[in-house]
Amino acid sequence: MTDKTSIKNWAIEDRPREKLMEKGEEALTNAELLAILIGSGNLKQSAVELMSDILKACDGKLSQLSLMTIEELMSFNGIGEAKAITIKAAAEIGRRRAMENSQSRSQLANAADTYAIMHPVMQDLDHEEFWVLLLNNQSRLIKKVRMSMGGITQTAVDVRQILRAALMANATSMVVCHNHPSGKLAPSSDDCYLTTCIKQAANTMNIRLIDHVIITDGNYYSFADNGKI
Repeated sequence: MTDKTSIKNWAIEDRPREKLMEKGEEALTNAELLAILIGSGNLKQSAVELMSDILKACDGKLSQLSLMTIEELMSFNGIGEAKAITIKAAAEIGRRRAMENSQSRSQLANAADTYAIMHPVMQDLDHEEFWVLLLNNQSRLIKKVRMSMGGITQTAVDVRQILRAALMANATSMVVCHNHPSGKLAPSSDDCYLTTCIKQAANTMNIRLIDHVIITDGNYYSFADNGKI
């Protein structure tokens, strides 16, 4: 009896490696690409079917797959430690590639530019982080610095440390940003108060606060665009 779950017994055009060679990587589904990485499935499923099941558990989203721990991946029959590590490594490579793309866009002309740089950094976080992007007098990025990280709903920020980072980098302006893991875009009263404090403190040092951007997975809120700076 032929084992139909084995990729070796599939039609040539349906095998992920052969399909990639013939049609290019763009022709493969996410499950097929991941199947190439893990190499094999289990006794009842091919590698493609196994990865399809894992992706279903992530609502079909690669961003959710990257959040899975090694232990969670290993809970699927056919995924051992080596395969789980391979999947995690692939997710990290994807994240770093996105960060490289965003870094090439070093001039911050608007909130969309800030989002392009910081979304790859923050998209998979399950806690809040607060960052400052330090700029020169041409609004080009000097460096980005994480100022704090905290819980699911908030993180403590020391305004003095923000100014110190700006002065040490000889920045003339800056953009601050933080993420909302909940996905809620609207700023809290604490967010608004902190923005006011940072702006006032920066003004005393002749440093301009250009914007405060709140980042969620897929969207952003700009204090500047909404007339709050």
